[in-house]
Amino acid sequence: MIITSSSQIAGKEIKKTFGIVRGNTIRARHIGKDILALFKNIFGGEIQEYTKLLAESRDQSLDRMTEEAKALGANAIVDCRFSTSYLMANAAEILVYGTAVYVE
Repeated sequence: MIITSSSQIAGKEIKKTFGIVRGNTIRARHIGKDILALFKNIFGGEIQEYTKLLAESRDQSLDRMTEEAKALGANAIVDCRFSTSYLMANAAEILVYGTAVYVE
């Protein structure tokens, strides 16, 4: 599955468009990780617990979007975008969406 943020794929021609596909996940933080993050805020440095949480969320959202595209018969997704929203205290949504296409 080719996934790109551009509208076209170099060397490929879009033969069929299936429409918008998406994948999302909503993740909550763990109180123990919040405590570790608090210490990072005091002393500085990367908050690895949150970096890992967001990376896993993006990967899970991409997997879900890819599965939806495969189910439609697509072999690529163009115009891929990420979005995030604050849902409630200590929880956020990661959304990824794009246009499922068949390319040759």
